[in-house]
Amino acid sequence: MSVPEGPLVVGVDSSTQSTKALVVDVATGRVVASGQAPHTVTGRGGARESDPEDWWAALADALGQCGAPARRAAAVSVAGQQHGLVTLDGQGRPVRPAMLWNDVRSATQAERLIEHLGGPKAWAERTGSVPGPAFTVTKWAWLREHEPEAAAASRAVRLPHDFLTERLTGRAVTDRGDASGTGWWTPATGAYDVEILGLAGLSPTLLPEVADPFETAGTVRDLPGLPLPAGALVAPGTGDNAAAALGLGLTTGQPVLSLGTSGTVYTTSPHPSADPTGTVAGFADARGRWLPLACTLNCTQAVDRIAALLGRDRDAVEAGGREVLLPFLDGERTPQLPHASGLLYGLRHDTTPGRLLQAAYDGAVYALLDALKRVLAGTPGQDDAPLLLIGGGAQGAAWRETVRRLSGRAVQVPAARELVAIGAAAQAAAVLTGEDPAAVARRWGTADGPSYDPVPVDRAALDRIGTVLTDGGPLLHRQLHGEHPA
Repeated sequence: MSVPEGPLVVGVDSSTQSTKALVVDVATGRVVASGQAPHTVTGRGGARESDPEDWWAALADALGQCGAPARRAAAVSVAGQQHGLVTLDGQGRPVRPAMLWNDVRSATQAERLIEHLGGPKAWAERTGSVPGPAFTVTKWAWLREHEPEAAAASRAVRLPHDFLTERLTGRAVTDRGDASGTGWWTPATGAYDVEILGLAGLSPTLLPEVADPFETAGTVRDLPGLPLPAGALVAPGTGDNAAAALGLGLTTGQPVLSLGTSGTVYTTSPHPSADPTGTVAGFADARGRWLPLACTLNCTQAVDRIAALLGRDRDAVEAGGREVLLPFLDGERTPQLPHASGLLYGLRHDTTPGRLLQAAYDGAVYALLDALKRVLAGTPGQDDAPLLLIGGGAQGAAWRETVRRLSGRAVQVPAARELVAIGAAAQAAAVLTGEDPAAVARRWGTADGPSYDPVPVDRAALDRIGTVLTDGGPLLHRQLHGEHPA
């Protein structure tokens, strides 16, 4: 192993499925060491849960794999999956497994909370977002209704990254980026909304302090079995999407399309957003600015499921079809279809499995690009900037070429992997150097990678999907565009 050129920092990505840790050289951005340990996710139907103690054990495991470089780190930052509900007792131990972001059991509670505050517009104006079942506020309302004993036993309510940061430092702290995904934090004041907390039946005393974006959360405690040096600085951390934005060094209006189990589109903005349709979540970022974002569960997992049903490899697509396949197999967000399913239209004698698979890609990408238009509305634009394509799907030719064909924009695929952990590392570097963490990432060249020129927009495909949504699937059309069903 070569000698590092500068101080070392650790960036952590505690995601749904695993914890990843990167040790990064502050001077060069070079990844010196890495580790990864899995999480266990349980639940059937709409339930998705994990034991937070599993995250802590995975963090220690991943850091241990990094070896001596982790034990020399000068600073650390933890980014985590957004929205999850972590309930702790008086000793800081989990009362029950954490409800994860993709646990959709609280759809009914979301509808009630929206109504009780005065409708979607009132929520968007107050919090920047219209809460769906991913949001923490709806999960807490579900817990109070279905497991009142667990809610009553809770002495602290945390987000996943808060839980790990507090274990490291002993300080109950979150950041504005992750807090903005709870549904009980408001952009107007940068504080918790007491009325919304009252609607949800949650005391603000159970919540962590919201740190300033450039504040140090504390230092690493002397913790047996944790391969980090005691006294290392701990940055505030943030949610996974805000961390990925840091990791890319995003500038205002630069569009990102992330293709993973969930698909997300976002940019950075100098202004908060308030979309009453609920399509765009008006999140804060980790730098004191804003991160308008739209998300769907109907992304790589949904298209892979169609490929499996057809018995095709995921890239075994065929061009030239006129079929429309809307792979809305999961109901949470963009489109908001908690009780609906996908739609197939236009079967003919010459239909082939490859054309159906291409139609599934088209349907998924159409929804993401439709959401991206809303994300970019009102933000100073970069109309000629390439779409930054990240996530596992970005490595697939079918995804990349479908995005090019339906967007008409150039596409750039950053070569850097693990952008959430890289963003956390950039934040950790920032508490050492005093730099803007996004500027740190730009200095590291994290967004550099292969670029693909634009191609003419496939208007015929867009028109076919739009026609089916309008004429053949009115419910899908209404919900795709953010209207809540009666």
